[in-house]
Amino acid sequence: MFIFVFRNIYKEKLSFLLSMDKGAKAFKLKCPECDADIEVPEDVISGEIVSCPDCGLDLEVKIDESGSVNLKPAEIEGEDWGE
Repeated sequence: MFIFVFRNIYKEKLSFLLSMDKGAKAFKLKCPECDADIEVPEDVISGEIVSCPDCGLDLEVKIDESGSVNLKPAEIEGEDWGE
C-alpha cells in the first residue's frame, strides 16, 4: 500500500515539475518572514503549502472570496502520542 501511495505522489510531483519547466505560469509573492520572493504556481489551491527558498519557512496559501492570494505561516500540529 505504501509503495502505491508513494508512487502516485511521486508521479504527481514529477508531473508538476515537468509542467513548470514547460513555461507554466507563476506569480511572485513576498515571504512574510524574510521578504523574499516566492514563486507560486498560477493553479495553486487554498490550503497548499509552499516553502520560502531563502528562510525555509513553510507557508500556507489562502485564497479569499475575491480571489486574492495570501501566504501565512503554516501551523504545524505536534504529534499526540497518547500522553
